[in-house]
Amino acid sequence: MDITNLAFSPLIPSPALWAVGGIAAICLIFGMWRGLSGWAPRGLAALVLIAALSGPSLQQEQREGLSDIVLVIVDRSESQTVSTRPEQITKAVDALLAKVGGLENFTVKTVEVVNDTAKQDDGTHLVSALIRAANGVAQNRLAGAVLITDGQVHDADIPVAFPAPVHVFLTGQKADWDRRLIVKNAPAFAILDEDITLTLRIEDQGQVPSEIQGHARIAIAIDDNEPVEFTVETNTDLEMPLSLPHGGINILQFNVIPVEGELTERNNSAVVSINGVRDRLRVLLVSGEPYAGERTWRNLLKSDSAVDLVHFTILRPPEKQDGVPVHELSLIAFPTRELFLEKVDEFDLIIFDRYSKRGLLPPAYLSSVVDYTKRGGAVLVASGPAFAGVNSIYRTPLSEILPAKPSARIYEQGYTPTVSDIGKRHPVTEGLETFSPRFGFDDEQPWGRWFRHIDANQKSGTVAMNGVDDRPLLLLDRVGNGRIAMLLSDQAWLWSRGFEGGGPQQELLRRLAHWMMKEPELEEERLMATAIGRNVTIVRRSLEVENKPVTVETPDGKRVELDLLQVSPGRWQADFSGTGNGLYHLTDGQMSTVFALGPSAPREFENTIASSAALKPLLKQTKGVAVALHKTASPKIRLVRAGRTAGGRDWIGLTPRNAYITTDITSRPLLPAWIMLLLAATLIVWAWRMESR
Repeated sequence: MDITNLAFSPLIPSPALWAVGGIAAICLIFGMWRGLSGWAPRGLAALVLIAALSGPSLQQEQREGLSDIVLVIVDRSESQTVSTRPEQITKAVDALLAKVGGLENFTVKTVEVVNDTAKQDDGTHLVSALIRAANGVAQNRLAGAVLITDGQVHDADIPVAFPAPVHVFLTGQKADWDRRLIVKNAPAFAILDEDITLTLRIEDQGQVPSEIQGHARIAIAIDDNEPVEFTVETNTDLEMPLSLPHGGINILQFNVIPVEGELTERNNSAVVSINGVRDRLRVLLVSGEPYAGERTWRNLLKSDSAVDLVHFTILRPPEKQDGVPVHELSLIAFPTRELFLEKVDEFDLIIFDRYSKRGLLPPAYLSSVVDYTKRGGAVLVASGPAFAGVNSIYRTPLSEILPAKPSARIYEQGYTPTVSDIGKRHPVTEGLETFSPRFGFDDEQPWGRWFRHIDANQKSGTVAMNGVDDRPLLLLDRVGNGRIAMLLSDQAWLWSRGFEGGGPQQELLRRLAHWMMKEPELEEERLMATAIGRNVTIVRRSLEVENKPVTVETPDGKRVELDLLQVSPGRWQADFSGTGNGLYHLTDGQMSTVFALGPSAPREFENTIASSAALKPLLKQTKGVAVALHKTASPKIRLVRAGRTAGGRDWIGLTPRNAYITTDITSRPLLPAWIMLLLAATLIVWAWRMESR
């Protein structure tokens, strides 16, 4: 295409040219005022000279037309994968490409927008994608833009200066409906045995069928226990009182039972992790015959400010008859009935330290301790020489829960306690050797020696530590819902005194207490998953020797089997990288757990019903329209002028831009200089002749 224009290239600076023109105008006006006869030709001569000085030329441009560009921004986020939306997107894109391709001098630039799964809570940034695409194109070529989306856009408030109409092709169906579970408040930690209140809400969105309106089924589970189902109201805040069952991390799972026809189940679940902490650990310490280690037990327990200790020492047993009147004694009577019948359940842990059957506690009271243990209590028995004799507490109702039976033999010799093979896999004694206070010690004797070992035969439970001749020294067992630990020596106090370097008595007692308090971190059989960003460390802890693979179920239902590698005795580990936000299920066939990457219900699924409300300001600004694809699968395209309404119910408008680039420019003077000079001279001569007459 060739275009010719008139251009000027002044021979003198523009201010000087304007000055010459001004002087000529003044002279012309003066001549007219004085009535001079030659003012007209002189004015024409001045005009010709000024025109010559302005350098007029004819400029011929060779132009190449550019195609008008239509931006098509396709929303491929997670919310666009539900129902029939993927098929709607494919059909809409194909139809749009065909229709725009049929227009003369129009091209399409397509941009697909996906979620950034590396972020914890990423949404759909469709407007940002539109701005980036527009910045990559010359503004005078933009004829319009089409956003194919469900309208759930999370950056719609970003200001946009778009020079052409922007339209929305809205996916989804008119009858779409969905349910969403919201956990409004969840504390990071809670006190055990105290109620906390969680606020849940189940929101109905869209065209919910009438037969299920107003109510829903919800399943609630703690850790890997069986879920409990309830029927609750929808669109109402639900106050749920809850008491944590154990210390440590409690994983609460909430699942709305899906109903056929929902858009997605991705927003039906929520996981809340609450750390259960004990306000106080209530311990009852019952000491038998006084000995050197009694003070050690007391000091060890009293050193922890979180422990409420009730300590009774039997200084005057019933068989002690020295004739002293009772009213002259300053000893406090042992409140056996109150402690062992009325308030036994108020204690978290009961410790029998070298206690023996001396007639002080009737069988009924000890039977109460047995029942307390079966109901979920914890008992620690630190045995002394009496355990092997006729006054052994094994000859009481406690024998029902004790994991070992005395053989009547007592080893009175030096020995070093060792961790058994199974104890190396048990969380109570796992890696206990690393807590030795001795530096440069012999690997065969990392701790100080003890000098008494009460021999006993194992009945049940797990032998975590061995003594003389690899005989049981520390036994751990579960009784009903409770737990019991038995230490077959009364010389653990030697470690706290630092004898021969001492040993990890404090760490051992801490682990024992936490294990008996059912802390999840010290469970023998446990499947754990720790997520840092997208990387998940999966750990299976077990007393078994064999390895087992684990299966990870992703939020979209896919299953991935992982082989774990043994990193230490009883501990297997594998790394997993999640690709999407949501709730992941983990199982090895026997144990199971869950973990979440990002929010349990990602931002994409907070609102799943298609709506153009968020994009209305942009449509109004650019005079575009929103077209529902379930009504018009293939909208018509019309060409409209800039500034006019650019759409209707079944059509959209594009604005032709007629952009071009100049490939060549040719310039030549309007008239040769000698002709301009001759013309000016002729006019001046004419003026002289007129004036001479």
